[in-house]
Amino acid sequence: MRSSSDSGKRCFSFTDVSSFHFLLLQIFIFYICRSSSVNWHLGQISFISFVRKDVVFRGKTKHDALQAAFSGQGAGQGPLYPAVGGADPAAGPVKAALYCRLSEEDRDKACRSDESVSIQNQKAMLLQYAESQGWTVYDIYSDDDYAGADRNRPAFRRLIADAEQRRFDIILCKSQSRFTRELELVETYLHGLFPRWGIRFVGLADNADTSNKGNKKARQINGLVNEWYLEDMSESIKSVLDSRRKNGFHIGSFALYGYRKDPEHRGCLLIDEEAAQVVKEVFSLFAKGYGKTAIARILNQRGVPNPTAYKRLHGLRYVQPNGTSGALWKYSSIAHMLTNELYIGNMVQGKYGSLSYKTKENRPRPKEAWFRVEHTHPAIIRPELWEAVQKRLAQRAKPFQGGTVGIFAGKCRCMSCGYTLRSSKSRGKRYLQCPSRYVALNACAGAFLSQDTLEALVLAELHRLADTCLDLDALARLTDPRPALERQTAALCQRMAACAKALERCAQAERTLYLDRAKGLLAPADHESLRQTLEQEKKALEEQAQELEAQKAALDQRLLQPPDLHALTHPDRLTREMTDLFLASVSVGRDPNRPRQTLVELHWRF
Repeated sequence: MRSSSDSGKRCFSFTDVSSFHFLLLQIFIFYICRSSSVNWHLGQISFISFVRKDVVFRGKTKHDALQAAFSGQGAGQGPLYPAVGGADPAAGPVKAALYCRLSEEDRDKACRSDESVSIQNQKAMLLQYAESQGWTVYDIYSDDDYAGADRNRPAFRRLIADAEQRRFDIILCKSQSRFTRELELVETYLHGLFPRWGIRFVGLADNADTSNKGNKKARQINGLVNEWYLEDMSESIKSVLDSRRKNGFHIGSFALYGYRKDPEHRGCLLIDEEAAQVVKEVFSLFAKGYGKTAIARILNQRGVPNPTAYKRLHGLRYVQPNGTSGALWKYSSIAHMLTNELYIGNMVQGKYGSLSYKTKENRPRPKEAWFRVEHTHPAIIRPELWEAVQKRLAQRAKPFQGGTVGIFAGKCRCMSCGYTLRSSKSRGKRYLQCPSRYVALNACAGAFLSQDTLEALVLAELHRLADTCLDLDALARLTDPRPALERQTAALCQRMAACAKALERCAQAERTLYLDRAKGLLAPADHESLRQTLEQEKKALEEQAQELEAQKAALDQRLLQPPDLHALTHPDRLTREMTDLFLASVSVGRDPNRPRQTLVELHWRF
């Protein structure tokens, strides 16, 4: 919608504002005009400019109009931006602070060559205008790629701090929306703190000038329109993202560790084989009884880069954490991985939501508000391994000092009171006992049994069941290990190939470093620091390659030897995997007729 004027007046184009909002503005402006002593009407308003997507000055484009503004060739009797008060020689030079901002939405406009919204053109425009007014430029404050609703813009905060110290007299911007899009900040600074600090604010494109008392209402209307723009844009972006989440598309700058973005299909994920092997290892170790801290220690000792370091090594633009510990695996990263459904092919998003479009603070959302879509991408973890890990997590078994979980942790209960038996260690041996016996006198008859005795009982019963129920010949035909060993060998070959590629990348990086140093592009200290980092990565990769070769040699040896079914069906020791597979629970108590006799009941899963 446009408002035109007679000869010598300027023409404005109002776009990107809904008809309803513009009707409200007309009513508001009409009220202002009627309540004012100056005889203004809507067709002659020249102090208001709603800068949305396009502003037209007498049929010119924005770039031409801005150039004409400073050359004095605009419509009417002079430049489109008239002088609004130059320097007073008696008062000394006027210091002006220039503020520029470019947001991400401006970058994504259809016309990327439009220089009027670029940082460079904003600086040139403001510098030329300040020179024409005889102002001395104190400093140029520039925020690149920051939204107008962001209150934590670094240059913006520095500008406010310098303004509070009265280090300049004027703040000059391309428009009021470049300074802020929030009506609250308009009132706080332009109409509150700046006058108190003796700071004048000038916006070129919308004629905002705090020294002109007559256009205060215009600045407030501009602030209101900008506030609506922020709210509408936030809701539009949120609805689009929520729609994609509901359809199972991945929303995020980076794919989860173990996956990579599909370059041909936006929002889809593909498996990253190198990282996926580490994910499988983490789940397998946890299922075998290793604790989260113990798994992190194993990966760190082998020099496996954590997800953050892995992204950086593969050239992704990921923020580098502070300190050397940023490249290490930690308890929290293992815990998050073990509960993430993305590894079984389910897309789960929207766990956190922002409080308002005015803040970047996020808070957890209730589980029913999450966006969960099943089978959206290839799974890394098998369903049975996922279920085993989730059951172990639900047991909340505490690992021993070495990082491993006891083979009977969470499975043994007292026959008398039903409490879970706790493990204790005495003289190098571990015992299982009921904790209720020590809570109060006669609270429980108690249960006490050494772990070695219970393990021997379970193994003896397993051997008896194997001799009674298993047909070894039929079992040999059904459990041929060669296909599984061949799959493991193929996976190891993929990991070895990925390791070789990583070593090649390190070698290429070393050559690049040498050339950059020879050309003088790198300082000696920087070259030495980067070289040492590459040496550490190369050493860790070489150790990993040697370990993978040893694992492959062991698999090749197993392929050559037939499996010993008797040894497999009659194991000498129990493992955590075996107890999770075979045992549902164990009940331990005392015989009421013979108090010194311990009773044990084994409850199998089959």
